[in-house]
Amino acid sequence: MAINKKIVTLKQLIRIVNKLKKQNKQIITTNGVFDILHLGHVKYLENAKKLGDVLIVGVNTDSSVKQNKGDKRPINEQKSRVGVLAALGCVDYVFLFNEKDPRNWLSKIKPNIHVKSTDYKLNEIIEKTTVEKNKGKVILSSMIKGHSTTNIINKILKLYKKQ
Repeated sequence: MAINKKIVTLKQLIRIVNKLKKQNKQIITTNGVFDILHLGHVKYLENAKKLGDVLIVGVNTDSSVKQNKGDKRPINEQKSRVGVLAALGCVDYVFLFNEKDPRNWLSKIKPNIHVKSTDYKLNEIIEKTTVEKNKGKVILSSMIKGHSTTNIINKILKLYKKQ
């Protein structure tokens, strides 16, 4: 599928998901900032895709990233972040959401499985109640240790500070 066909609005996505569910497709969702895409992200998304038929990635808008992570983030603006994610073969659809957390759109999409990284503890995941209320489940997927956007930013700062 062409990259530009993978990037959709929530309204478009709801229609797409309804059609896919009628075809008994297993809908997998995940969400995040995906600011500086790295191997940890890619492996995480590939593992999420293996759990079902269609992987949908909700991406925080620039303004919601600032709410969650502060004024210095994101490094890459939202258009770039969704474009890079849409280029991955394991990702079927990408959309932007402006809320601080994904509960609103999860209640509309009603995924079969919502994936979060093992950075979280299952009982701390705020989406869990919303997903389970709609007969879905939350699954934790491990990340590759040492790969994080924060680590990359710190490495860059350290390297360029020496100059």
